[in-house]
Amino acid sequence: MWMLLLLPFIGLLWVPFYNFAEPSLFGFPFFYWYQLAWVPISSLLIWLVYRSRTPDSDETR
Repeated sequence: MWMLLLLPFIGLLWVPFYNFAEPSLFGFPFFYWYQLAWVPISSLLIWLVYRSRTPDSDETR
């Protein structure tokens, strides 16, 4: 499940994925709204990884 946290790095650090002006969304070029879309996606992925972990016995003491 921890591998899900690599998706934002791959999606944002590999610039040829999003180095385009079109298609635009509400007047914003693809370059900007693609990066902005990763903010909630990354938050969701972090939440999923957090919820899937098992609690350690040391943390409950």
